[in-house]
Amino acid sequence: MEKPQQFASFPYNSSLPTRRHNQPLWQPSAERIGTSNMARFVEQIEDQLGLTFAHYQALHQWSVDQPEAFWAQMWRFGDIRASRGWDQILSNGDQFPGATWFEGARLNFAENLLRNRSDKIALVSRLENGSRQTLSYAELYRQVAAYAAGLRQLGVEKGDRVAGFMPNIAETVIAMLATASIGAIWSSCSPDFGINGVMDRFGQIEPKVLFACDGYFYNGKTIDSLPRLKEICANIDSIGKLIVVPVTADNPNLDAIPNAQMLADFSQPHQGAELAFEQLPFNHPLYIMYSSGTTGVPKCIVHSAGGALIQHLKEQQLHTDLKPDDKLFYFTTCGWMMWNWLVSGLASEATLVLYDGSPFYPQPASLIDMAEQEQVSIFGTSAKYISALEKADVKPRTSHKLPHLKALLSTGSPLSHESFRYVYRDIKSDLCLASISGGTDIISCFVLGNPCLPVWEGEIQCRGLGMAVEIRDDQGEQIVEEKGELVCSQPFPNAPIYFWNDPEDKKYRSAYFETYPGIWAQGDYGEITEHNGVIIHGRSDAVLNPGGVRIGTAEIYRQVEKLDEVIDSICIGQNWEDDVRVVLFVVLREGVALDDGLQQKIRNTIRSETTPRHVPAKIIPVTDIPRTISGKIVELAVRNVVHGEAVNNTDALANPEALEQFRAIPQLQC
Repeated sequence: MEKPQQFASFPYNSSLPTRRHNQPLWQPSAERIGTSNMARFVEQIEDQLGLTFAHYQALHQWSVDQPEAFWAQMWRFGDIRASRGWDQILSNGDQFPGATWFEGARLNFAENLLRNRSDKIALVSRLENGSRQTLSYAELYRQVAAYAAGLRQLGVEKGDRVAGFMPNIAETVIAMLATASIGAIWSSCSPDFGINGVMDRFGQIEPKVLFACDGYFYNGKTIDSLPRLKEICANIDSIGKLIVVPVTADNPNLDAIPNAQMLADFSQPHQGAELAFEQLPFNHPLYIMYSSGTTGVPKCIVHSAGGALIQHLKEQQLHTDLKPDDKLFYFTTCGWMMWNWLVSGLASEATLVLYDGSPFYPQPASLIDMAEQEQVSIFGTSAKYISALEKADVKPRTSHKLPHLKALLSTGSPLSHESFRYVYRDIKSDLCLASISGGTDIISCFVLGNPCLPVWEGEIQCRGLGMAVEIRDDQGEQIVEEKGELVCSQPFPNAPIYFWNDPEDKKYRSAYFETYPGIWAQGDYGEITEHNGVIIHGRSDAVLNPGGVRIGTAEIYRQVEKLDEVIDSICIGQNWEDDVRVVLFVVLREGVALDDGLQQKIRNTIRSETTPRHVPAKIIPVTDIPRTISGKIVELAVRNVVHGEAVNNTDALANPEALEQFRAIPQLQC
C-alpha cells in the first residue's frame, strides 16, 4: 500500500490559506484515499508513464495539458470493450467545435454496460406504491436480447429513433440498452410531461417505436397515461408501434390506440434470442437529450455513445469512487440527464437502485428508509431535496442506520452552506458530500466530487479531470477567486456531436460558442476558490444587475434557506426607473405571515452575509414556485411574467399554473 499512502498525502492542500473557513467539513482518511479508484488510477499512470503528481491540482493540470494521454489512460482504466482500437485519439484538437475523438475505434455502448452476465443483482426497481423487483445481470442480458430482437422485427435499424415515455423502472433501462445494442438512438421523457411537451420533443426526432407505461404512481395518486398515449400516437406519424408496459394495471385496455401492443406480446416471442452488438464508431449517436424548453421549443442535443461512456466511467469510477460492490441510487426521472448518468453505473458492475414516485410519500423520510433497506452506498439527489429534508426536521443520523452510505451527491442547483452543515450534522459525519454541476448539454459534469479531497462548506470539490474548466471575466480573461463565466477552454470527448435538425450547426454554435469563440461557455456564473474548488452562483442569464453590480441568485438563496419560516424562494431582477431592483418571492411555512418583522429578518439575514446590494427591494409571498419537470426553478419565466412578456413553452414546467400568481402584482407597480 505504499503508493496509495504516498498519494494520500497530497490532496489536502494544507499549505493553502483558509480565509473562508478554518477547517473542512470532512476530510478522507488515508485508508479511504489509499483504497480509492483515484489512487489506483494514479498508480496506473505512474507505472505506465513514469509520472508522479504532488497533488490533485497537478493531476488535473496534466489531464488538460495532455488530453490524449489522459483519455487513453481512462480508456484503459475503465476497461472499455471495443472490437477495434483507435487510430488516433484526438483529431483537430485546436478546433472547438470540430475536434473528433478515438477515430477508428469500434464499440457498442450496451455491450460495455452488459459486461457482467452473472447472477449478481443489477437492478432493484421500487415504486411509490411499495412494489419491489430485482433483476440479475444475467436476466438483464436475456431481456435486452429479447427486446432487441423485437425491435429488429419491427424494422428498427442503426440510426433510427426509439423513444420512452416511461417511469424510472427496469423496463426503461432494458429498452434503452436494446436500442443501443442495435445502434439506434434512444430518447426519453417522464410520463408526467404534458401532450405539448412530448410533441415538442418526440415530434422533432420522429421515433419509429415508442415505449410507454399505462400509468404511474405519484404522491399517493394513480395517473392514467392511456389518454395521452392515444393523442401522442395520433399526432406523431412516425410511431409505427407503441409498446405498453403495465405499471398500474395488469391488463390495460389498448383497443382505442392503433398499433399498440402489450410488452409481453412484444418480448415473449423472442425469449432466448441471441444478442448481437453492432460495432459502431466512437461518435455514433446514442442519446437525444433536450434543453429545458422554457424559452422556446426545446433544442434536441445529440450525444455520442463513446463520449457518454468514457466520461461517465471517469466521473463514476474516479470522482465518485464507484465499485462493483456499491449500490448506486439517484433520485431522477427519465426526463433528466441524471437518469442516463445513473444507468451508466452498470458499466462499473454496480447494483443500481431505481425509484419512481414522490420523494416525500408517504412521509418525508421515505427515500432515507429505502436507502437503509437497500444498503445504498452512493445516494444521489437534488439540492432542493436536501433543503426540504432539513425543513421537515428529518435527522437520519439518529433515526436511521446508514453504515454503507459513503457518498451523497447533489445537483440541480447550488447547494447552500446551510445544507452542507445539515448533511454533516444530521445525516452522517463520515461522508463525501459531492455537489456536482454540469448539464444536459454535456450529459455529465464540469465540476464535481473527489473521494480524495476535503469538503469545504459551500464549495464543489474540484474541476473534473480532462475538463479545462476556467472562470473568465467580461473581457475573456481567466480569473481566480473572482466571479465570472464558467467556460471549458479545450475540447472534451462528450461534447454534443450535433443538434437534431441543425445541419449547419448554427444553433449548436450559438448555444455555446458565441460568447467566447472557440471556447465552450456553459452559461453558469461562478468562481474558483482558494482551495481550487468551485462555487456556482447561479445561471448567467438569471444574474441580477442592480446598479451595474452582478449578483448571482444563489448568493441570495443561500441566506434565505437559513430561515425556518421560508420553505422556498425565487429571486429576479425587475426593470425599474432605468435600473434593476431585486425582488424576492417566498413560500412561507403554514401559519406564518410575511409581516414587517419577518421582512426585516429576511433583509438582515441577507445583508449580514452578503452586501447591501443583495438586499431585495421587494419581498412578496407566493404559494408556489414554478419549476421544470426536472425540479429546477425558472427565474427567466418568472421575470418574463413580471415584465408582461410571453413565456413560450409552459409545457416544460411541472406546475405551469404557478406562473399566474406573478402576473400584475400590485406591489411591483410602485
